[in-house]
Amino acid sequence: MALTVYAYPQCGTCKKAKRWLDDHNISYNEKHIVEEPPSKAELEKLHKNSGLELRKFFNTSGKKYRELGLKDQVKDASEEELLDWLASDGMLIKRPIVTDGTNVTIGFKEQEFEERWKQ
Repeated sequence: MALTVYAYPQCGTCKKAKRWLDDHNISYNEKHIVEEPPSKAELEKLHKNSGLELRKFFNTSGKKYRELGLKDQVKDASEEELLDWLASDGMLIKRPIVTDGTNVTIGFKEQEFEERWKQ
């Protein structure tokens, strides 16, 4: 099964992740995280499969995150509120998100890619 990579074309981390996948001949379908952001239901599934805290899905260094003042709000927000925020704007989502439908990685750490995606 091909991977799905939610990425932003200008994102340096996304470029590194895609280069790693290309170098290892791993096929993937790329989705533009802003033009085709994951839906709330998709985000919920990604969250459950990742085993990570939902807060880890936020692009905390992003302009949109800062503009909305989410730093203080995220701490006390419910899972429902967090999912609503993430689904509202692809720029709020940390990227890239890579999934095979079961496994999920967020961001790019070469060691993690080696363990998770190398076939």
